[in-house]
Amino acid sequence: MYPNFPITRLRRLRRNALLREMICETRLAKDDFIFPIFVAEGNQKKREISSMPNVYQLSIDNVLRECDEILKLGIRAILLFGVPDFKDELGTSGYDPNGVVQRATIEIKKRFSDEIIVITDVCLCEYTSHGHCGVIENGYVHNDKTLELLAKQALTHAEAGADIVAPSDMMDGRISRIRQILDENGFTEIPIMAYSAKFASAFYAPFREAAESAPKFGDRKSYQMDFANSNEAMREIALDIQEGADIVMVKPALAYLDIIRRARERFDLPIAAYNVSGEYSMIKAAAERGWIDGERVMMESLVAIKRAGADLIITYFAKEAARLI
Repeated sequence: MYPNFPITRLRRLRRNALLREMICETRLAKDDFIFPIFVAEGNQKKREISSMPNVYQLSIDNVLRECDEILKLGIRAILLFGVPDFKDELGTSGYDPNGVVQRATIEIKKRFSDEIIVITDVCLCEYTSHGHCGVIENGYVHNDKTLELLAKQALTHAEAGADIVAPSDMMDGRISRIRQILDENGFTEIPIMAYSAKFASAFYAPFREAAESAPKFGDRKSYQMDFANSNEAMREIALDIQEGADIVMVKPALAYLDIIRRARERFDLPIAAYNVSGEYSMIKAAAERGWIDGERVMMESLVAIKRAGADLIITYFAKEAARLI
């Protein structure tokens, strides 16, 4: 196909920075990023997560300040997670119209209107006293009863002004149930970003400190995916699309680049990838010890996620990366 060396010399186009930039195949843009925010009760609250440097639980007043900062950096999308004061067996604070995410959404849209896309995480794990993502019966998460609570939660988020709802629970059938309740209540234009291929991963550990959502017993392997499975991930994504998902997601990202690539080759709708807390914290920890160049590894990792096929990247690095783009 190509002439052999010495006629073909691929290094010709790597000779200097201008040439390398000219033929660069994958470019990050600020519009690629979605910045996760942990919304806590109270006022003037800003508590750093011990396992996630520069990531905080923020009260709503400080969330508004954070939105000011990210807008100045050119980031236009956020993903809200709630850190409530009250938890119970059914996660009722998660679908309370006066819940912390609902109030934060109202205030963000009041202040910033259409300047920021507000995406809300739809799940019960942050709100249940047991830390699981749904209704517990006989020590097991009951799929269909959980669907009704997730649908209620998604509806309250839409009523508060969310631009996109993002169910992360991994219950079977939740996309269709959420689509149904949104449509029945006049929210036919609200997209669903489905956590479609969400694996039962050890990379989530720092997040569970940030969201105070660690399960009190057992694990989430009966509803999140086995990390050994790739074909099953394609089935999960296909089913969510059939049920009405507008955007699908692979989570985590870096250890699952093959899943992102397979999804990109098979499906033609937007694909998001979640560069999760453990991926963030490992880079931060190694950089703090001087073992790696943190900025370079960060950018290399984000480019790898986009190169694999992600259109959107949910990342705690969003602000740092935006400053370098």
